[in-house]
Amino acid sequence: MYRPGTAGVPVWLPWPLPLGWLVAGFAGAGDERTGVRACAVALTGPNPLGGPADMVVVAEEPGIGLGAALAGLDSVDPGAGFGSAPPIAIASFGKHDFPLWQVDSPGRAVFAGEVQGRWLWVVLWPDTAGTLLVEPLALRDLRDPGQDLDLPFGAASARLPAS
Repeated sequence: MYRPGTAGVPVWLPWPLPLGWLVAGFAGAGDERTGVRACAVALTGPNPLGGPADMVVVAEEPGIGLGAALAGLDSVDPGAGFGSAPPIAIASFGKHDFPLWQVDSPGRAVFAGEVQGRWLWVVLWPDTAGTLLVEPLALRDLRDPGQDLDLPFGAASARLPAS
């Protein structure tokens, strides 16, 4: 079973959660030799434009590809031309803001950027749920000590890879 506290990369959780959203699971990628080199936090809640929505936030070392796979890409990174236009969203951690660029992907809204030398991916289904990132996305790293969060959990997400 995957435990967020054992990750070698941040376990990013949007906090506070968007209104009505629930945590829907965690996933990690790695092996016994190198440890967890990518992790994903799944959430589910209402789409601001109507209906249900899903979000997966991924932190990963370069070259792993978990975020790209969830984004529906055939590569391990956002691809050619990434970052050539102005950023379209902001993620914040601590007292720092980090730019996020939109990544083209059918049927979902995908944003990617770099935080602390690692990829940050935010993938939302359906694509209209990307309006959640009109406001900066405040993140917490669940590995940090001293957090007393009462996380609301919902049903397990089908968006996460099988363990």
